Amino acid sequence: MALVKSKILKNLSDNYPNFLKKDLSKLIEITLSKIESALEKNERVELRDIFTLETRTQKPRISRNPKTQEKIEISKKKIVHFKMSKKWFNNLNNE
Repeated sequence: MALVKSKILKNLSDNYPNFLKKDLSKLIEITLSKIESALEKNERVELRDIFTLETRTQKPRISRNPKTQEKIEISKKKIVHFKMSKKWFNNLNNE
């Protein structure tokens, strides 16, 4: 199952019928934009007992195009590192 904003919105509106859909939609947009802006500033995003997100710098390297086998130089870039909480990990692995 893919997690898309429309499904999150539908799930929230079904579980919380007292809230207007437009307010829930705004809540989702604000939350995602705050996470995005924090990551752009190289800040760590932590939702306790759920997950953490942080940016890391990937070193420049030489890679290979799998189709042509041509060597390609890839410059350094930022990536988002996801780490789930131990609680989620244990729930997924039934421990």
